[in-house]
Amino acid sequence: MTSEDAFRRLQWHSRRGMLELDVLLLPFTNNCFKALPEEAQKVYTRLLACEDPDLFRWFMTSERPENPGLSAMVDTVLASSGKVDAV
Repeated sequence: MTSEDAFRRLQWHSRRGMLELDVLLLPFTNNCFKALPEEAQKVYTRLLACEDPDLFRWFMTSERPENPGLSAMVDTVLASSGKVDAV
């Protein structure tokens, strides 16, 4: 589990300044992140380190990252938003 300071930093990094990403990432961080297993939390943190254009492509099209863990996390975030069926 992450500390509260680390969680607040994660919330800050979830704010991308691009509405399409913000409406996916902020609710996921606030509502789902803490329930993820530790390894999945690490993957989500790595996902947030990716560039906005990549994130936009992965979340708004059927394109996915080459990394299987990141790809699965994109699907998990989308499923939590109701944009795709649960993974």
